[in-house]
Amino acid sequence: MELYEKNGNILYILNILKKYSDCDHMLSATEIQKKVKEIYNVEIDPRTIRRNINLLKYKLDYDISTRDENGKGYYMNRDPETDFEPGEIRAIIDNFSYASYIVPSIAKEIIRKCKKMQTIYENEKLKDYQVYSVNNKTENAEVLKNIEDISDSIYHNKKIKFEYWKYAITNKLEKKIVSTPIVSPYAIIYNKQEFYLIAIKEGQQKFYNYRLDRIRNIQILKEKIKIKKSKSEIKEFAESSTEMFGGKKVEIKAICHIWLLDTIFETFGKNVTIEKIQNDNEHFKLIVDTNDMGFKMWAMRNIDLVEVVTPTHLREEMREIAKKAYDRYNKL
Repeated sequence: MELYEKNGNILYILNILKKYSDCDHMLSATEIQKKVKEIYNVEIDPRTIRRNINLLKYKLDYDISTRDENGKGYYMNRDPETDFEPGEIRAIIDNFSYASYIVPSIAKEIIRKCKKMQTIYENEKLKDYQVYSVNNKTENAEVLKNIEDISDSIYHNKKIKFEYWKYAITNKLEKKIVSTPIVSPYAIIYNKQEFYLIAIKEGQQKFYNYRLDRIRNIQILKEKIKIKKSKSEIKEFAESSTEMFGGKKVEIKAICHIWLLDTIFETFGKNVTIEKIQNDNEHFKLIVDTNDMGFKMWAMRNIDLVEVVTPTHLREEMREIAKKAYDRYNKL
């Protein structure tokens, strides 16, 4: 037991420095000694502590500031190559707190792990941390496993089979299996706080998008992926997917209200053309290459702020949608 504790000395000291020290909270050898005793119930004399710190610093390359350098005590510097900054940790915590694609229990576990990477002083700032978000988190606990399984299947060039779920109205609102497709997977993308699989369905040639939180019971099959797709083809499809509707790009021209300017860049990226309209400070002309189904869904959500100009078939579809909506609202 004594040998075990002696061999663990360097780890006790390292953990104390990681958890309880920073440039604003330097520790003397005596303070480290007290912490080791308090937390691990192990006695280490200050001379052993100094010797182990030198071993950590000069043999194992830990960036530890010493009393000889700062005149006050010991503390662990954050390694910019491997350690997260406090703001980065907070961003990760916020993301998993609010993300709808992950179940609350797993989100809490990831947040707990993130906090263990910080000092007690950084965690003190999060003690009253509250998450305020709508109750829209998925109930599918398989999302992270789906990412692992799909990544493995892409790496090994193998097809997958899964259950794809959607909501249905029966006697009550419930989820049901819509299909059990066999697909060739090519990539996972992240769009509007959701993960999507880009894949080609068995017997098809075109890409489809599948939301990962609707995928369950993935099976990696022995059959190899036969249809080869280049990175540029996958990238083009991902970039052309508006509202996650994939398809061939078409040039779309529309008149938009100035209120939509920020939203347009968030939705379509920066590869758009924005033109001023003479004598009109409230509207602008948008030219974008994207798929028409996705653009139609986006334009419908902003129907009072968007007028499709071309292509003609899309303008006609939007006019028909507006007419039917008008007729519904005028029924008495």
